[in-house]
Amino acid sequence: MEIKTIDFDFSVCKVNDVSSLNLKAEYCFIGKTDEEISLVCITGDVPDNVVEREDGWKAFRIQGVLDFSLIGILSPIAALLAENKIGIFVVSTYNTDYVLTKAENFVKTLELLSDAGYSII
Repeated sequence: MEIKTIDFDFSVCKVNDVSSLNLKAEYCFIGKTDEEISLVCITGDVPDNVVEREDGWKAFRIQGVLDFSLIGILSPIAALLAENKIGIFVVSTYNTDYVLTKAENFVKTLELLSDAGYSII
């Protein structure tokens, strides 16, 4: 399985409304519930109306389009990183999964995945 690194710094944010979001940005993940609106975006694209934010995230995605019938794609990655005390933040799209780790853990994350047989591109 191929892991594609994404060469941007990311932020995880909470916003009051979506009026300031740049939906034309290359990466913009929005989640809305009855309690909050969350945003994951490139750090340089963080809007002014954030209520809370955490910077310092790096990301990779599982390369290719994942069929919904596939089971257990993300769990071995999550388990491997958990065993090595690396926390993750995951965003899923229709096509694939994006995994974020804190920047200080990113090189170690890629090394662990490579050692486990993942191809890093």
